[in-house]
Amino acid sequence: MTALAERLRERLYRDDEHPYRIFEAEVAKQLAPGATLLDAGCGRTAPVLARFRGRAARLIGVDVVDFRSDAADLELHCCDLASMPIAENSVDLVMARSVMEHVTQPREVYAEVFRVLRPGGSFIFLTANLWDYASLIAKLVPNRFHPWIVARTEGRREEDVFPIAYRTNTRRAVNRWAVQSGFEVIDFRYLGQYPSYFLFNSFLFLLGSGYEKLVSGIPVLNPLQGWILAALRKPSSS
Repeated sequence: MTALAERLRERLYRDDEHPYRIFEAEVAKQLAPGATLLDAGCGRTAPVLARFRGRAARLIGVDVVDFRSDAADLELHCCDLASMPIAENSVDLVMARSVMEHVTQPREVYAEVFRVLRPGGSFIFLTANLWDYASLIAKLVPNRFHPWIVARTEGRREEDVFPIAYRTNTRRAVNRWAVQSGFEVIDFRYLGQYPSYFLFNSFLFLLGSGYEKLVSGIPVLNPLQGWILAALRKPSSS
């Protein structure tokens, strides 16, 4: 990150709420006292799940990675999202942040989330929008190059960069898989943020910021923003 890019971010996005915070606020709003919360794709240390300590009776994390957390209050399972060792109708809320873009079997994952949710339970996820320029570029670049690129543009460790699939990253795809699995779509939003991929170059960051301000400021262009926030509900009669 360059010093100028950091100053530009502070100046241009000071009053903007990051999609991560919007996502967590939506989860908190839907999380009732005594509920069971499952983080699908929770990461090695389950950082987002841990932030809901004291707000849920049971905290479950699922991912395909080796965990680096021994917290006794977090129930962590190393498994695929399409086959979770969780009892049917036992979870009140499933959340997933920056995970659905990696899903290669959306039919199976949606069905599995539907299975573990109690009737009336919700599935909230934040994922990349396929029609964002960063997603389109990422889709064109072979997955084997992504860890090297992301490590140098965002500073993330290569081991924490996973292949992208973008099979449930449009409104049409979300609606399709939701309906097929039995969910009701109760919310669908496009969200934007600063161009994080360009923090390494001030000029590119400024160009990316201009684009972001354009697509977020004109309603008809909102579907080009970088993020999708979706909330699905399992019908109470299920």
